[in-house]
Amino acid sequence: MTAEPVAEPTSAPGRRWPVPPRDGYTVDDLFTLPDLPPHTELIDGSLVFVSPQRRFHAKMIELLLNGLRRTVPDDLKVEREMTVVLDRRNGPEPDLCVVRAQAVVDDLDQTRFEAADVVLAVEVVSPDSEARDRDTKPHKYAAAGIQHFWLVEADGSPKRPVVRSYELDPVSKTYSLTGTHRDQLKLSVPYDIGIDITLETLRDL
Repeated sequence: MTAEPVAEPTSAPGRRWPVPPRDGYTVDDLFTLPDLPPHTELIDGSLVFVSPQRRFHAKMIELLLNGLRRTVPDDLKVEREMTVVLDRRNGPEPDLCVVRAQAVVDDLDQTRFEAADVVLAVEVVSPDSEARDRDTKPHKYAAAGIQHFWLVEADGSPKRPVVRSYELDPVSKTYSLTGTHRDQLKLSVPYDIGIDITLETLRDL
């Protein structure tokens, strides 16, 4: 662990924030620093705190989670908001991920997956995380070798769900767009998937 002594309180009484190490935090710090807010991420050695979710974000995760689990094969599992360790200084938390079943241990205290165990990462864009979801995270997922990536947004007027699917180019280690999906999300990779993503379905949840 590389965390240094805590600073003097700077906000609410009793709150003591850790002083960032000179070289940044590590994945070990992410899991050992006390009192971090839920869903804290580690990006390039910096701790990233998330804002309260909007209803679209929460409902879209629920819709995709249910749809992915409906047809997931036995050798894969669908997980929600779990840290994925990309390297020593990066531990993002995709909104959803599909992982190899062998990576899921028989312990409900499990807190993380390794990048090598992830076959699909999904990010639902929020206003406070647009740059990270559209740029930072996809580049890091691709560099870590995660084969498939979905970027999910509300688009148009009225706002309707749109899912953009990407697949990894093994040579360039970058993602290529394979489809832009509205109303129906139908894919054959990483397995056969068919999800109704209409606005009406989302509202009915």
